[in-house]
Amino acid sequence: MIQLPSPPENEAILLARAHALAGETLAALAQRADLPIPADLRRDKGWVGMLLERYLGASAGSKAEQDFAHLGIELKTIPIDAQGKPLETTFVCVAPLTGNSGVTWETSHVRHKLARVLWIPVEGDRAIPLAQRRVGAPLLWSPDEEEERMLRQDWEELMDMIVLGQVERITARHGAWLQIRPKAANSRALTEGIGEQGEPIMTLPRGFYLKKSFTAPLLARHFLL
Repeated sequence: MIQLPSPPENEAILLARAHALAGETLAALAQRADLPIPADLRRDKGWVGMLLERYLGASAGSKAEQDFAHLGIELKTIPIDAQGKPLETTFVCVAPLTGNSGVTWETSHVRHKLARVLWIPVEGDRAIPLAQRRVGAPLLWSPDEEEERMLRQDWEELMDMIVLGQVERITARHGAWLQIRPKAANSRALTEGIGEQGEPIMTLPRGFYLKKSFTAPLLARHFLL
C-alpha cells in the first residue's frame, strides 16, 4: 500500500494530482490504495469517487461541505461512454424540503457545491469490467455568467414548488439543467415535507441532480469533442 497524500495546499497541486491519475485503470489505483474492488457499482455507487478522493487528498468524507473545503472545490466523478458523453445525471446535494423561508440562490447549498468543481471523467461503459475502466483527464470548472443564470432559474423554479407544497408534483422533467428527484435507499426511507395546504407530510427524500443536457455540452466544450 502506498502512502496517500495529505490535503492539497492549492488548486495547482490538486490539478497536478488529478492529471497524474489520467489513463490509470481503477484496478491499478485500487491495488495501490489497498482498496477492494466491488463486483459492480450497483451497491457501491460512491466507490469510484472514494477511490479518487484518496489519491487527491480530499478531507470532507461524508460531511456536507465541499470535498476540498479549504480550497472551495467539489470533486465530481462522471461516468462517460466511448464518445466522452456522460452516461448519467450528476448528484449535487440533498434538496431541503422544510425550513426554506428566506433561502436564496446566493446562500443555497447547490450554488455552494457548484461554485468550483473538479470534474474527473471515468470510463463508464458497462461492457468494460469495473477493474479495467480508465480515469480521464480532469477539468477544473466554475460556472460562467450564463451557466449561473440558468442554474439559478432552475433552482428558483424547483424551490418555489417545494415551498408551495408541490414537492409530489416535481418530476425529472422540471428544470432545463437542474432537476430534483427522489434520493432514498428504498421507498420506506421517508422524510418530512410540506403538503399543498401547508400541512406536514411524509415523503421520499429528494436530491438535486445536474442533467446530462448540462454536463454533456460542458465536457464537449472543454475536451473539444
